[in-house]
Amino acid sequence: MTTTYRTAKRAIVSSLGFIVLLTGCSAGDSKSVSTTVPTNTTAPQAATTANASNDEKVTIEYWQYQYPAKVELITKLIDDFQKKYPNITVKQTTFPYDQYNEKVATLVPAGKGPDVINLYYGWLPKYVASGFLQPLPESAFSEEKIKSEFFPFVETAKLNGKYFAIPTAVRTLALFYNKDLYAKAGLDPSKPPATWDELVTYGKKLTEKDKNGQFVVEGIAWQPGAQLHHWFRDALVYQAGGKDISDDRRHILWNESPAGLEAFKYLIDLSLVHQLGTKDFYNDDITAFKGGHAAMNIDGSFQLGGIGKDAPNLNYAVAPLPSYKDKATQVSFWANAITKNVQGKKLEAATAFLQFLTSKEVQEQWAEKVGELPAKKEVALQDKYTKDEKLGPFISQLSYAHAHYFVDEKLERDYFTQAVDEVVLNKVPYEKAFDDLVKKTQKLFDDYWAKQDKK
Repeated sequence: MTTTYRTAKRAIVSSLGFIVLLTGCSAGDSKSVSTTVPTNTTAPQAATTANASNDEKVTIEYWQYQYPAKVELITKLIDDFQKKYPNITVKQTTFPYDQYNEKVATLVPAGKGPDVINLYYGWLPKYVASGFLQPLPESAFSEEKIKSEFFPFVETAKLNGKYFAIPTAVRTLALFYNKDLYAKAGLDPSKPPATWDELVTYGKKLTEKDKNGQFVVEGIAWQPGAQLHHWFRDALVYQAGGKDISDDRRHILWNESPAGLEAFKYLIDLSLVHQLGTKDFYNDDITAFKGGHAAMNIDGSFQLGGIGKDAPNLNYAVAPLPSYKDKATQVSFWANAITKNVQGKKLEAATAFLQFLTSKEVQEQWAEKVGELPAKKEVALQDKYTKDEKLGPFISQLSYAHAHYFVDEKLERDYFTQAVDEVVLNKVPYEKAFDDLVKKTQKLFDDYWAKQDKK
């Protein structure tokens, strides 16, 4: 596997970046939810972290966003953890994802809020610059240990020479498809589309409309603001022979070759020309797919747990992303970090909790119940995952995965969806909308780096 790791590092680390907000996740309701699991004082005590298991009782608070499969699993894991550490109480608090950063920015500087926080890897530059986090304790998470145990993606959690977060799992994009709708359309469910052209051909056969020309079933779900903007940057551009961003992460390269415009046009034409899907059908892409109203969807491995929970009878499969001149997909991860004001016994307890969340047993549960891929190499590359019909296609793409360096994910996503709308709704030529997109995104990068260079 040594060659595989080296290949992965070359292909991924050079292009991994940071984003500010997560897209494509359920926002949940508008209220915060707190779950405190009572300490079990009779359970056996673990001693994997120095001083974390002494007689002094301590309570730490863990924050994550409201994603049902993750919240449910963490609730169970907290109980498991407290059986090992009976003197540590972990309080879980969750927020709708669109409120998450606001809560952190308000409470952490005031010395309140979480002790351990679950955050998207792309938030790290902003969080570190704002002083929200402290480096991981090197006694438990040394650089040598992290590099030897985890996939190279973890390098994106290293800023200013220090690691500030550690992942439990990673995620990539793949093609989800409904096997029953394939069979109904006369397609072989064991042979998903492998190329851009095949995706269009399959999509046309799978699309169903009523007598008024309205969609009954989309050939492929089409939601630019969900995962498709990631698909464009980290997959389609590379598949067309281009590159997303310069190695120093300062320059957008979509227009350095014909690849960027070709990728932009291909994504738009799935809806505008081929009419395989439309924005906001059944509210969003994953809702349409779960309900059998979209035959295919480009989505992340994190959806596996939600589909299993919300649509347990859905007969679907997963395949690597269709390719063109080359293969490519997107990779990202959520990680856990310790906030800046945690000290003493709380720091020891928080460190023990992080070690537990990154353990082999927890990563296996995460893969099986949430659907995200284990972040540790030895865990992810077990046969039971690489040969799994759902997880295997995601894992097989890790060696050629990319992640865009976001300086402001919300604005970059908005710029992309606005450019798409300009073509679809306002009939602006592809070339003009694309050129404007590149210029606006580059200005965002120029402004960001100008501020960083002054520090």
